[in-house]
Amino acid sequence: MTGRVVVVTGGATGIGGGIARRFGRAGDLVVLNDIDAEAAERTAADIRADGGRCAVVVGDVRSAGTVLLVRDEALRVGGGRIDVLVNNVGDFRPASRTFLHSTEEQWQDLNEINLLHVLRMCHAVLPIMVDQGSGAVINNSTVEAFRGIPGHAVYSAYNAGVSAFTRSLAVEVAGSGVRVNAIAPDLADTGQTPAAAMLRGRDPDLLRTWVPVGRFGRPEDYAAVVEFLAGEGAGFVTGQTIPVDGGTLAASGWYARADRKGWTNLPNEA
Repeated sequence: MTGRVVVVTGGATGIGGGIARRFGRAGDLVVLNDIDAEAAERTAADIRADGGRCAVVVGDVRSAGTVLLVRDEALRVGGGRIDVLVNNVGDFRPASRTFLHSTEEQWQDLNEINLLHVLRMCHAVLPIMVDQGSGAVINNSTVEAFRGIPGHAVYSAYNAGVSAFTRSLAVEVAGSGVRVNAIAPDLADTGQTPAAAMLRGRDPDLLRTWVPVGRFGRPEDYAAVVEFLAGEGAGFVTGQTIPVDGGTLAASGWYARADRKGWTNLPNEA
């Protein structure tokens, strides 16, 4: 068997779907987990139609039982190896208007979908990687872990936790041949955050005023960085969170002027 054994959680659609397809095209055996059985099978069929290999584990990764099912299926189909783990699942929902309107139940839900399952998946898979002396983990954080986001303070906090966990875990396991990194997406045009919903009737040409590269992200943009972080070209990269955001975090509140005459930090002048 050639290629790596790659686990992708939330791998049916959006960023996860792009990641799963990219590894499939690279000749890797993709173990795709998702809560949506139909979407998972569609993506698996696409991978196989392109000549790739894919196993599907349907289930909610927030469940400790699903985590073990994913690990065990990867070991079964992969001959006892797991080479890459992509913890892709995350969501800003359930959301509330402000932190003061939020509830502890929402906090717990956001913890389970953004941070807790990352800990569980790593806890389940890392012993295999350590024993084999190699492996790469890529977590999905967000640029909102590094800047304020009104109305989503708890979501931001848990994703900051993902990036902090990534740094510290990377130090722990580096001596065992395992690297741990993360990506921090922004403005992904997916079913979860469609471009039309983000624009809300605004002129698409104005995108360049608040996204320096002038467009929304596509699943393949994020997948390409994940593939890099999993590969030999990133062999000396660990403990990092890479923003994949078209420059929004770097701009940090600066906006291109609508009249194309430079930049402003006052959005009403854009």
